Amino acid sequence: MTEATRQQQIMEKLRQERDELRLQMRLGKAELKEEWAELERKWEHLEGRMADVAGEAREASKGVGAAFGVLADELAEAYRRIRSKLH
Repeated sequence: MTEATRQQQIMEKLRQERDELRLQMRLGKAELKEEWAELERKWEHLEGRMADVAGEAREASKGVGAAFGVLADELAEAYRRIRSKLH
């Protein structure tokens, strides 16, 4: 599996989690809305990074790929935290 394919799979999983949580947030707890707003800013940043990675040469994208991994992990953990607070 290529790095780009792995990153695409991570993005798809995060996108699905985000969509499910966004729906729950509309009905959810008011105290989570501020945290959600911060996560949305990070999501937009991550999507922008994906566009950068796709447009760069393989060697040049290693640093961007590492940053992608850190931000993707941070988003996944935050989504899990919000889901647990909603239930």
